[in-house]
Amino acid sequence: MAIVTRGIAPLLQVFELPTSLRFYRDGLGFEVTQTSGQGDNSGWVLLALNGAELMLNTAYEDHDRPAPPDPARVAAHADTAIYFGCPDVDGACAHLRAHGIEVPEPAVTWYGFKAVSLLDPDGYQLCFHWPAK
Repeated sequence: MAIVTRGIAPLLQVFELPTSLRFYRDGLGFEVTQTSGQGDNSGWVLLALNGAELMLNTAYEDHDRPAPPDPARVAAHADTAIYFGCPDVDGACAHLRAHGIEVPEPAVTWYGFKAVSLLDPDGYQLCFHWPAK
């Protein structure tokens, strides 16, 4: 018998949670459903958007955070991509742009999906895609 699951919630280690919240909550439209208890200054949050869940956790305690992000750590984030099923890629682009997030024009990928990709403040790739018609 297979394991029964009810979704997946990737965990991303972020440099500074308030910055990430502005991007994911205020820009992309995620709702904060749980926190470690300090509002925007929490060390951990669970976000949800139309059934998709994502956890963010600070990579550093406040007193240990270096002034600028570690370039090697940010470069390693290039190995991480989160793909969101998004039936209205053009609408997603319009939403992002309306919230001050620069994104390229959507394009059809080599695998037949209409997609738009962007980087979050920590260098993680996000892709909103859906099968092209």
